[in-house]
Amino acid sequence: MTEQPEQDFLAGLSRARLRRMAAAGRQILECYRLLRKTGANVVGQLLAHQGTFYQWNHYPKGDVYDRETFSQYYYHAHRGPDNEHGHFHTFMRAGAIPQGMEPAPYDGEWRRPLGKDAIAHIIAISMNSKGYPTALFGVNRWVTGETFYRAEDVIRLMDGYNIDHTFPCHASNMWVSAMIQLFYPQIRLLLRQRDAVIAARQKEYPDHDVYEDRQLEITSSLPISVEAQIEAIDKVLA
Repeated sequence: MTEQPEQDFLAGLSRARLRRMAAAGRQILECYRLLRKTGANVVGQLLAHQGTFYQWNHYPKGDVYDRETFSQYYYHAHRGPDNEHGHFHTFMRAGAIPQGMEPAPYDGEWRRPLGKDAIAHIIAISMNSKGYPTALFGVNRWVTGETFYRAEDVIRLMDGYNIDHTFPCHASNMWVSAMIQLFYPQIRLLLRQRDAVIAARQKEYPDHDVYEDRQLEITSSLPISVEAQIEAIDKVLA
């Protein structure tokens, strides 16, 4: 996991992009303020009334999906870093994918969801036991069963990501949506690294179905800090 100063990720971004990121940062802080008033946190709100927390199960049951924006996420846990409680997986579904945007080429034997079932994984967000984010990471196709689109295409979809309803918790939905915008440049880098890692693996093993390679799970990762990101953006905009 590579650690870089937040300022490094902001270089070259337009002021419009930076202002959008700053607004997302304010949303996240407002979500924290609201949740703290009742001793709650982003993850706890998703697990409430869901029964026993089992590894691999999706929370909340049935995932969270916005039928107007075609944005989706779920939370779950399995083996991972010692300091990780679980992580979010975020997606854009077929309704948000424009005509002409084709999946990455694939000639393997596994069936991918296509057409109206197409789905693009954006990024995963690692969470600690207190319900705060610690890292972002990209994954290989088999991990989520996504369709798999090229990094540049997924980057185009990111601006439309927004869960704009109250199930299971309005504050948690706002938080996930804002995280995608606040960490736009980091996610963009991780998606590009994902494609580069997969391409290198395919070159090394040309007869191997790299998208289904169980030895290649996490393709890229970065530690993150909401507070440090907001501070860096504010300095650039000052």
